[in-house]
Amino acid sequence: MLDQFEDTQTPPSTTPRKRSRFRRTLAVLLALVLLVVVGGAAGYLLFLNHTLTANVQHKSLLPTPGVSGAAPAPPKKPRAKAAQNILFIGSDARAGLAGARSDVIVLMHISGDRKTVTLVHFPRDLYVSVPGHGKDKINAAFAYGGSPLLVQTLQNLVGVPIDHVALVGFEGFKAMTDAVGGVDVYVEEPSSSGGYTFSKGYQHMGGAEALTFVREREDLSHGDISRGRRQQAFIKALMLKSLSASVLTNPLRLAQFVEAGTANLTVDDAFTVSKLRSEAFSLRNVRGSDVAFVTAPFTGFGTSPVGGSIDIVDVPGMKALGEALQNDTMSTYGDVTHTP
Repeated sequence: MLDQFEDTQTPPSTTPRKRSRFRRTLAVLLALVLLVVVGGAAGYLLFLNHTLTANVQHKSLLPTPGVSGAAPAPPKKPRAKAAQNILFIGSDARAGLAGARSDVIVLMHISGDRKTVTLVHFPRDLYVSVPGHGKDKINAAFAYGGSPLLVQTLQNLVGVPIDHVALVGFEGFKAMTDAVGGVDVYVEEPSSSGGYTFSKGYQHMGGAEALTFVREREDLSHGDISRGRRQQAFIKALMLKSLSASVLTNPLRLAQFVEAGTANLTVDDAFTVSKLRSEAFSLRNVRGSDVAFVTAPFTGFGTSPVGGSIDIVDVPGMKALGEALQNDTMSTYGDVTHTP
């Protein structure tokens, strides 16, 4: 599991391709903030509905049973009937385009009581079974068959149905941060980069400063792992600020934030604006302490038969993660991480 890996292994050096992984992860997770803030904006729903309808694109992102050999989604267990599993995919290519690789894969599990949210990050080099293609990196599923095949791959891996899919871009990052007037981020490890000094403790950051903060890797103690923790801290800071009265009661600021977030968002055909808004509204009471982060368990690194670097699945750990998702018990799952 990730915590065990941090305690017992020295993080390896990364290739330029891997260096961009956590940067793009941020793009995916920023979309989660949007889901929450839209629901809290009851006073401006009519205005925001126009923005959502105009900006959010819809595509066929879920598999259709029987088409291209797609199997039916696994059924939900009774105790998880009200839970939602939303898959966020980050890619430089246009939504669902076969042949592109998914740079980021994050499963958002919303508890049935709508009191907790868990973000499960699946490393793109995780070596898994891809339906119809044997063993390969999990992001290869997106290249072979777009979002529908990636959904099938994940459903087989953890045994839960994916209710909805969203593909997001990175372009709105700075705009979202500046739209809410900057954010107060907890700095766990002090550093200096890009003309900015980051001191331990809470620090107010605008868009450009926050972008430098979450991109830094070279001077951090654990490279990409440390950068991932920084991005988690930033995401929670942005979520908290977007839910604050200074945003929700400011029509101009709120409109700018929603515009920045939805300009690069594509969802599945079934995830209508009405459903998106309803789901978001159900999360209106979620706060930073209710959001947890998990990395899908792996035991280390290896090499595939064709010579590519891979992340080796922790089979017992993945089974435990699947059971927690299937039974809606992620709030008690042992490897969750809470940032300050």
